[in-house]
Amino acid sequence: MPKFRLLGALAIALPITLGACAPMVDVRGNAPDAELLAALKEGVTTRDQAREQLGSPSAIGTFDDNVWYYISKRTEQTSFFAPKVLEQRVVMLRFNDTGRLAEFKQLDLSDSNEITSVARETPTAGHNLTLIEQLVGNLGRFNQGDRSGRSSRPGGL
Repeated sequence: MPKFRLLGALAIALPITLGACAPMVDVRGNAPDAELLAALKEGVTTRDQAREQLGSPSAIGTFDDNVWYYISKRTEQTSFFAPKVLEQRVVMLRFNDTGRLAEFKQLDLSDSNEITSVARETPTAGHNLTLIEQLVGNLGRFNQGDRSGRSSRPGGL
């Protein structure tokens, strides 16, 4: 009888364990269809026409609002491992001062660059308080209010 319980427990645990190892695919962003992109014509398509065809851009240029970006990414993650980028696409539209499409560019994962974050911290002025200093410093700062439970501060705060 104990062997059957063990086999039953394994029969239940094995599919659950294997199910946790199945990769999860995550799709983010706005990836315009190829047919919609083919309809864009440099010098002809206006901002309003582009927005109507492709929808709102994922981002607008930081220093130039005449540049629109449509960004999409598809990643896959298996259990606790870091996600792996399967596909990444950026469509860049640059409009001239009259609001017409001046440049159209498509970028993919091969055009991307790996960026390494800097681990340094910017020092701040002042003194870092310890836990004890924080606790002692807060003594007496709390308003007791009146006996009715209302605060004595203006506005009831």
